[in-house]
Amino acid sequence: MLRIRTLIVDDEQLARERLLSLLEGDPDIEIIGECSSGKEAIVAIKTESPDLVFLDVQMPEGDGFDVLESIDFHTMPIVVFVTAYDQYAIRAFDVHALDYLLKPFDQARFEQALVRAKSEVVLRNNTNVNQKLLSMLEHIESHKKELDRILVKSSGKVFFLKFGEIDWVESAGNYVKLHIGSESHLLRETMSEMERKLGNEKFVRIHRTVIVNLDRIKELQPWFNGEYVVILNNGMKLTASRGYKKKLSEVFQEQS
Repeated sequence: MLRIRTLIVDDEQLARERLLSLLEGDPDIEIIGECSSGKEAIVAIKTESPDLVFLDVQMPEGDGFDVLESIDFHTMPIVVFVTAYDQYAIRAFDVHALDYLLKPFDQARFEQALVRAKSEVVLRNNTNVNQKLLSMLEHIESHKKELDRILVKSSGKVFFLKFGEIDWVESAGNYVKLHIGSESHLLRETMSEMERKLGNEKFVRIHRTVIVNLDRIKELQPWFNGEYVVILNNGMKLTASRGYKKKLSEVFQEQS
């Protein structure tokens, strides 16, 4: 079950008690502390790392904006401002506050803010999990002694693609495009890096911008100026430039 670590910051005790009563009994909320000044809030946020903070604006020893300016952006909790002053609303959203509760507010308005806060916590947690998973997969992939697959990120998914599944590779600016049947995936690599990863046992570079899986080559046809037309099993025709003709011939001689 999700437990949202929540901090209440307000210099008025009655205001803090009001928030506590509204949050009491909510199974998703874990109250980790109360603060009555900006200084206390800064310390609590840095040491306790709350997920959610209900934050007053006007307080002694630093107002709500002073608190947020003291917190690193990457560790910033979700913030709901709670104040009796409406003139700070625009500034509150400028510092990326999730909501702005203007005192006095009723339970329905509070519940609206709380639902938004819970949704944001879930979204952040899911994003963090995906980032950690991606980082772990990339770490594993980069430390494999014998690479036989590559990590691909496409259409919001992350998956491993075996080298043997690749038909051919073409240069696409700062990327390479991997062709697999009727599909293609962009990967931020140079052609030289891709050629090194694929190796020369199953793949051959036939042009400055093209690498081909040898198992996919159906035939070679002589072309003009010492070039070849390389025809793949799926009917795709690619040009092997004269500069790579020798390398292509050597590969086929080795396999014959």
